[in-house]
Amino acid sequence: MNTAFSYACKDCEGMEACPGKVIAATKDEVWKLMELHAVVAHGEDPSSWDADTRAYLGTLIKPA
Repeated sequence: MNTAFSYACKDCEGMEACPGKVIAATKDEVWKLMELHAVVAHGEDPSSWDADTRAYLGTLIKPA
């Protein structure tokens, strides 16, 4: 059985009002969609995320 993964932006501290959520077959796909969401919805530059931020965000990726 394959497991999908998801990320809900509202789970991120400070983003509780954001309805954005992504689901994909792999964690790598979720990361790409998270980064695209950050750019489009929040005007963020994911390349500026430091290792601590990426580690925190990684804890928010859950089995779907």
